[in-house]
Amino acid sequence: MVDQGNPTRLQAANPQSWVEQHGDYLFRYALRRLQDRQAAEDLVQETFLAGLHGLEDFQGRSNERTWLLAILKHKIIDYIRKASKERSLREDKDAEEFLEHFFKPDGTWAVRPSRWPGNPLKKVEQGEFWKVFQICLKQLPERMAHAFALRELEGLGIDEISKVLRVTANNMSVILYRARALLRHCLEKNWST
Repeated sequence: MVDQGNPTRLQAANPQSWVEQHGDYLFRYALRRLQDRQAAEDLVQETFLAGLHGLEDFQGRSNERTWLLAILKHKIIDYIRKASKERSLREDKDAEEFLEHFFKPDGTWAVRPSRWPGNPLKKVEQGEFWKVFQICLKQLPERMAHAFALRELEGLGIDEISKVLRVTANNMSVILYRARALLRHCLEKNWST
């Protein structure tokens, strides 16, 4: 941020205004990725605390929101990493058993995904789609939801996600494939295309 009186001088961050100016935005960002209201609230609080502790490192080269968002992204990844250590193997088994009805023993489709009519991009732009998508994402096993969010919402690569969730890259590809299949099934069932 540039001082109006002196365009070459950078302004310091203003922590007193963070909650009012950035709190809702950071909360929505965390909630979309985690699907857990309490965790999102906690991580935003941790972000503000980390920002206060690292205030000396803020050099004003980006705006406060961008800086705080970068801190929040790291907090989300740390949260997912910790949650993946504690995850239940049972939820993965349940998802695997559910997915078995989609495929024959030889790996070919037993139940083919239906074709969505119309322009898929226009459908995605509809607000109703995102509401149903969020519901479907919440129904995924936690590790699958985290993997999908890190890949498709955060844009992390397979190798990075594999390190966060502590699985092999091959296993991560399978997890992402299953997450997409379950999401598609849920969307086909709950969203009128």
